[in-house]
Amino acid sequence: MPNKSNSAPYTELSDALKSIRQYFIYVAVFSIAINLLMLMPIIYMMQVYDRVVSSGSLPTLAMLTLLLVCLLLSMGGFEWVRSMILISASNKIEMTLRQRVFDAMFKNALVTGGMGKSALAMRDLTGLRQFMTGNGLFAFFDAPWFPIYVAIMFMFHFWFGIAAIIAGIIMVILAYTNEIVTNSKLKDANSQANAIYNQLNGSLRNAEVIAAMGMTNDIRNRQEQKSNEVLGLQTSASKWGGAISSLTKTFRVIAQSLTLGLGALLALQQEISPGMMIAGSLLLGRALAPIDLLVGSWKGFSMARAQYDRLGQLLNEIPKTEDTMSLPIPTGNLQVEQVYVTPPGAEAPVVAGVSFELKAGEALGILGPSASGKSSLARCILGIWPAAPGKVRLDGADMATWDRTELGPHLGYLPQDIELFDGSISENICRFGEVDADNIVAAATLAGVHEMVLRLPHGYDTIIGGVGGILSGGQRQRIGLARAIYGNPCLLVLDEPNSNLDDQGERDLVEALLRIKSRGCTVIVITHRTLVLKCVDKILVLKDGATFGFGPRDDVMASLAGKPPPAQRATGGNTLAVSNAPAAGKSGNDS
Repeated sequence: MPNKSNSAPYTELSDALKSIRQYFIYVAVFSIAINLLMLMPIIYMMQVYDRVVSSGSLPTLAMLTLLLVCLLLSMGGFEWVRSMILISASNKIEMTLRQRVFDAMFKNALVTGGMGKSALAMRDLTGLRQFMTGNGLFAFFDAPWFPIYVAIMFMFHFWFGIAAIIAGIIMVILAYTNEIVTNSKLKDANSQANAIYNQLNGSLRNAEVIAAMGMTNDIRNRQEQKSNEVLGLQTSASKWGGAISSLTKTFRVIAQSLTLGLGALLALQQEISPGMMIAGSLLLGRALAPIDLLVGSWKGFSMARAQYDRLGQLLNEIPKTEDTMSLPIPTGNLQVEQVYVTPPGAEAPVVAGVSFELKAGEALGILGPSASGKSSLARCILGIWPAAPGKVRLDGADMATWDRTELGPHLGYLPQDIELFDGSISENICRFGEVDADNIVAAATLAGVHEMVLRLPHGYDTIIGGVGGILSGGQRQRIGLARAIYGNPCLLVLDEPNSNLDDQGERDLVEALLRIKSRGCTVIVITHRTLVLKCVDKILVLKDGATFGFGPRDDVMASLAGKPPPAQRATGGNTLAVSNAPAAGKSGNDS
C-alpha cells in the first residue's frame, strides 16, 4: 500500500466531519440561545437591585422571578437538545467511518504482519465519538461569546471592558502555556501506553507458555519498567496541567473579585448603579468560564487530537479499495508466475522466482526444510501477501484484482497456527455467515469431525473461545479444516494440516482430500510428512526460497530418494534432474 506523509491532509476524516456540519450549525444556533439566556440571571439581578429594592414592589419581583424561571427552564431544554444533537453527530461519525476503519485495520495487519497501530483504530474511533459528547466541545461553541460579553461590559463602563480584556488575555496565555508544557508529554505517554497495551495482549495470548516456563516475573518486570516510564510522563503532564488549571481557577476568582471591587469604586463615584456593580463581576465570570473549561479539559483535547492523527494516518496509508467489476465464479485454474515474496518488516524476499501451474482439480504438495518459504508462498497464493514482482492468477485473473469479499467464499485456508473465534462451533465452521445446517454438517463430515462434535455437551452449538477452549489441538485442526472446505471452495490451501493428527487422523485426512479433489477443487498441501502426499498429483520442493524441484509426485519423490523416475526405470534412463536455483534471502521465522 502506498504510504503518504503524515502531514498529508486527512481527506476521509475531513469529509466525514463535513458530512455532519449541519449538526454543528444547529449546535451553534442553540449555543446562541443558551448564551443569551445565561444573561437573564444577570439582568434579573440588576432589575432586583435597581428597581425592586428601591421601589419595594412585590408584584414586580414576582413577575421578574416567574419570567426568569421560565427562561432558565427553556435554557435547560436547549442544553439538552444541544447534547442530543452532538450525540447524533458523534454516532453518525462512527457509523460513517466504522466499516472503513475496520477494513483498514485488517489491511494494515496484513501489510505489517499484525504489527503497528491497527488494533487501536477502533478504540481511537470510539474515543473521538466520546470526545464529541463531552463538555470540552461545548467550550468551543461558548468561547466565541467572550467578545460579546466584553462588549456588554463596555456598555456598563469603559473600565469594566478593559478589565475583561486584560483578564481574557491572561486566561488565553495560561491555556497556551498548558498546551506547551503538557501536549508533548501526553502524546509520548499515549504512544508508549498503546505499545504496552499491545504487548500485554500478546502476553495474555501466550499465558500458558509464560506460566509453564516460569516467565511470569520477567514479563511482569518488563511491563512494569515500561509502565513506570509512561506513569512518569503522565504524572509530569498531570502535575503541570493540574498546577495551571488551579492557577486558572484561582485567577478567575481573583479577577471576579477585583472586578467587584472596581464596580464598588465606580458605584461610590456615582458612575454606575449598584446593580451594574454586581452584574459586571458575574458577567466577567461568565465570559471567562469557557476558557477555564478549555484549560481544565485540555488533556481530553490532546487525546482526541492524537486519536484523530492516528486514524488519519491509517486511512491515508491504507487507501479505500475501489469497487471493481464482479468476475465469474472461479473454477480453480491456478498460475503462479515468477513470484517473489517479501514478508512484512523484512527487506529481502523469502520466495524468489517460483512458477508453476495447476489445473482445476489437481493437487500439489509443497516440501522443503524450515525457513524455505513454504508458508510465505501459501500466503502469496491466497493474496494475503502481495507478489512483488510476479503474478498469481486464478482463472487467468490477477489475485490482487479480485474483490476479496466475493472471492473469499471460493477459497479455503488452514494455516499452521489454528485460530478459532469466540462463538459456537457451527458459527466457526460456516465462517460466521448464515448458519446453513446441511452445509455445516457436510463440511464437518468431510473433515472427519462430525462424530466428535456430536459428543460435545451442546453439539454444534457448543461455545468455544478464540484458542479453542475445551478442544484438543487435533480437534481444533479438524474444525479448522471443516471451516476451510465449507461451501466447496475451488482452491484449498492447507499449511501443515496433519501436524496435530495421529496416524488414523492422517489417513482420514488423505481420504477427505481425495474426496475434495474429486469435486474439482484445486488443493495445495504444505507438509513435512509423506503420508498425505498420496493425494497429490505434483510436488514442488523449495530450498532457500527457490524451486529445488517440481514435477509429477512419483518422479520428484524418486528423484529425492536418489532413484530413477518410474517412467525411466523401464528404459534405464537417468535420474530426474532437480534444478538448483540461487538461494533467496529469507526470514528466520518463516517456514
